[in-house]
Amino acid sequence: MNYTLKATVAAAALIASGGGALADCGIETGRVDILGNDFAALRAVTEWAGQCASDTVTVTSNHTEEHKNIQVPALSIDPATYTVAIVATNSVVPLLNADLIRPLDDLVAEHGQQLQESQLIRVDGRIMAIAFMANAQHLYYRESILAENGIEVPTTYEEMLAAAAALREAGVLENPIASNMAPGWNIAAEFVNMYLGTGNDLFVPGTAELNIDNEESLLVLETLREMVSFMDGDWATFDSNTTAPIWEAGENAIAIGWGSRAGEIIGPDASDPDVAADTRFSHALFVGGNTIPGAALWWDGFTIARNISDEDAEASFIAMMNGISPEMMAENAESAVWLIDGYEPTPAAVGVVSNLQNGARPYPMLPFMGLLHTALGDNLAEYLQGSESAEQALADVSAAYRTAATEAGFLN
Repeated sequence: MNYTLKATVAAAALIASGGGALADCGIETGRVDILGNDFAALRAVTEWAGQCASDTVTVTSNHTEEHKNIQVPALSIDPATYTVAIVATNSVVPLLNADLIRPLDDLVAEHGQQLQESQLIRVDGRIMAIAFMANAQHLYYRESILAENGIEVPTTYEEMLAAAAALREAGVLENPIASNMAPGWNIAAEFVNMYLGTGNDLFVPGTAELNIDNEESLLVLETLREMVSFMDGDWATFDSNTTAPIWEAGENAIAIGWGSRAGEIIGPDASDPDVAADTRFSHALFVGGNTIPGAALWWDGFTIARNISDEDAEASFIAMMNGISPEMMAENAESAVWLIDGYEPTPAAVGVVSNLQNGARPYPMLPFMGLLHTALGDNLAEYLQGSESAEQALADVSAAYRTAATEAGFLN
């Protein structure tokens, strides 16, 4: 399979202009059941899709962080539990590998006039997903805290660690840094982010062979361990839902966070208006003398289940067109970096846009990438906790990946 979405394509979408309006949903009958992750931008999309509900059309949505674990079994039965799976760069791969989502070419031709070419995710020439927002992790910082202590805004991980040391030494903050370091998916994402920033590839090009037994991996691990030394002792529980309230409570001055969360952090509903007003964003940090942001570029989009009727598939596609309409975007401009026609970047989009402008690399959309992500998530915590060496951690990752990739037929 040839999975493609280039950073340059997403960047082009950010500067597009214009847009049209949907007259109405135009669905006569059908069911629309949507599964997706749980954050503001996706809730906005499904709320607008829900406007298509009527006496003859049902629309439901399930937002949960467990969506990646639910989607394959839920779409494997016939009829599928969900007609729509909202996915990201990585979570679409298991659905593709199991042949659980349908090509969208006919639906795009009939109902997708509002879509831009850059939103069409093609696999082996067929449209398999519709992208509607870009996402990436980047720097959050408290402008006043850095300025009052004579600290420049960090542009590298090395500068961030130096800033954290200065703030701790001055007694300003004991734990100046926050980042999503929970073992599992989050810590694996942090490794991938920074590794991509080194400029190296995770796999030997054109193969499923790993390419992480090198100095770049050691640098990434050492940097991650230094970061946790400036974080709260509960760092192993940190994901986006735990770091956000800590940030809003004013307990940190520097953080690595998702662009999709930035709008909530500085928005009118933020728990502390002073912290919100003082929060600024910048591109993901560079590492090791490189000038590539240490953050993978992601897209979020939707797919339509294969094991449903054509009537439900059409109803679901039309409802999602309403969900990602320019009108929805206008009402929720701060919630995401939208790939929808007419998008104008907002203050909350500064970090993701800066990542794009500085050449952030896409998350590898490869059939075996999920196996590496799992192996990383399962085998880095002991190193960060100081109970094993970096070399042993990498050896454990490699062994776990090789076993999984061999069982899956990617390696001999």
